[in-house]
Amino acid sequence: MSKKYDKLAKNIVEELGGKENITDAYHCQTRLRFKVSNESKINVEKLEDLDGVAKYINNAGVQQVVIGTHVKDVFEEVEKNIDGQQHNNNDSEKKGIFSTIIDFISGSFQPIIPALSGAGMVKAVLALLVVFKVVSTDSQTYYMFNLFADGVFFFLPMILAFTVAQKLRSNPILAVSVAAMMMHPNWGALVSAGQPVNFFEIIPFTLTTYTGSVIPILIIIIVQSYVEKYLEKLIPKSVELVFVPMLTFLIMGTLAFSVLGPIGSILGGYLATFFTFLSVNASWVPAVLIGGLLPIMVMFGLHNGVAPLGVMQMSQLGYDSIFGPGALVSNIAQATASAVVAFRTKNKKVKQLAISGSITAFMGITEPVLYGVNLPKKYPLIASMIGGASGGLYAGLTNTHRFATGSSGIPAILLYIGNDTMKFFWNIIIALIISAVVTAIVTYILSFKFEKEEEITEIKTVILENTHMASPLSGTIMPLSEVADEAFASEALGKGFAVNPSVGEVYAPFDGKVVAVFPTKHAIGLVSDTGVEVLIHIGLNTVELNGKYFETLIETNDIISKGQLLVTFDKEKIEEAGYLTQVPVVITNTAQYDSIEVIKSGVITKGEDILVIKV
Repeated sequence: MSKKYDKLAKNIVEELGGKENITDAYHCQTRLRFKVSNESKINVEKLEDLDGVAKYINNAGVQQVVIGTHVKDVFEEVEKNIDGQQHNNNDSEKKGIFSTIIDFISGSFQPIIPALSGAGMVKAVLALLVVFKVVSTDSQTYYMFNLFADGVFFFLPMILAFTVAQKLRSNPILAVSVAAMMMHPNWGALVSAGQPVNFFEIIPFTLTTYTGSVIPILIIIIVQSYVEKYLEKLIPKSVELVFVPMLTFLIMGTLAFSVLGPIGSILGGYLATFFTFLSVNASWVPAVLIGGLLPIMVMFGLHNGVAPLGVMQMSQLGYDSIFGPGALVSNIAQATASAVVAFRTKNKKVKQLAISGSITAFMGITEPVLYGVNLPKKYPLIASMIGGASGGLYAGLTNTHRFATGSSGIPAILLYIGNDTMKFFWNIIIALIISAVVTAIVTYILSFKFEKEEEITEIKTVILENTHMASPLSGTIMPLSEVADEAFASEALGKGFAVNPSVGEVYAPFDGKVVAVFPTKHAIGLVSDTGVEVLIHIGLNTVELNGKYFETLIETNDIISKGQLLVTFDKEKIEEAGYLTQVPVVITNTAQYDSIEVIKSGVITKGEDILVIKV
């Protein structure tokens, strides 16, 4: 039961700003996902310090709290602590086009993953029964087994219609009803007959089968959401219950068979051609890219936009070589890297986390080990990416593909049995061995350098002289306590100062190195030659601009010199877009110093000494 997670759930809700601040709450396989009214109320530091929270991530306005495989149990308690109330998404939330597309795709496809996984495993069991001659392909048992699995794929448009409508907040029942028109056996009979169909003898209906398709229903339900909402505004409430559904069916039925469905079918055909081209001419590319870059994609939520390509390919061609093989070798690589860390590290807490995380990663759930071990240590992440790409290269060159969707752990190797052959099964096993061996070797070699460095750090005290730091901007100094963001104002991220900039330019405050450049360009992380770690965050909530009005002149790992121009930004346009341009400058390793003193006030010019950092 989930009761044991009651305290954790209460603490998570509290550090997210309380139940009043939460507007939406749901979960995926490993993460709690929240939308909040005011992000400044989130106490990031305390949230990440909670026992049971592996990582906190703010991705395109969605507050993600990484829990692990028991996330469902934690969510049950979270629901109780937000009164189980119905939460609604915030329409006023600002998102970039790219983030909106990813959010739409993931929100539409994630709910159907359990059904696809279940059907996939039924297919895998059937394949094993056939291979070992337990079931004959001409038997009724074989026929019914296929029926159990194929139902999901046959009626996929109806299932997607429901989830897409939920995502767009239109009526899912009406959406499924429109999809049902397209799946009706009478329409199938008309298509089979091949005779032209003209609605009212005027509007031609293109003869196309929509069973198992994806693109047509996505287009249709997107359009239907607008039609439905327009009708709800137009028709009086007293007769809305009758006339909105009736007119929706008439309008969308006509559009679906005459325009939208055929367009979607053509696009789906082009997509199938593209998939076929990849399989024949560049089969190694998707597996190598996914195998090597999946951990990075997971960190930024991009995998949610790529994974559905595998579903689409399967609906078009009957197999998936786009996402499945690369995801599987990548997950095994991460699990292997963590296992090597468990063997090499002297830190008992890390060893315990690495062992448990490795086990779940071998089963296909990698977030705990990614955020708990591989990412913080860095070298196992690099090793797993190299190993994943190596295994992906073999899988791609042998055109290995799976015949059903499912998890991306060791049990998923059964999904590669199909087409009355075992060759893809043996090829994916070889790919996994390559991925695991390469990862283990690279991780082991790198561990001699990085684990030794960590061990030295634990037993030595680094002695630093007092450090002066220059202001990275020109403008007016303000204390962090006056910043309109609680995470900075509370000094939860560290001590420092803020600047109301007069010029949209950020300069290096010391000699050192760039350790992070956020993809949205609104923030950078620096470390000085003496070890001072600094976060410069340009504006508040400007992550929502997705890089618009910002230009970075440096990259991660660049060596910088004091006074070097690092970032430019259009202060006026950012403010016109409704964002504050206060720039918090925070010493993120504050705990390592005796005191951090701001020695200037009022107007300051970039390059002037502003902080004294004492050890």
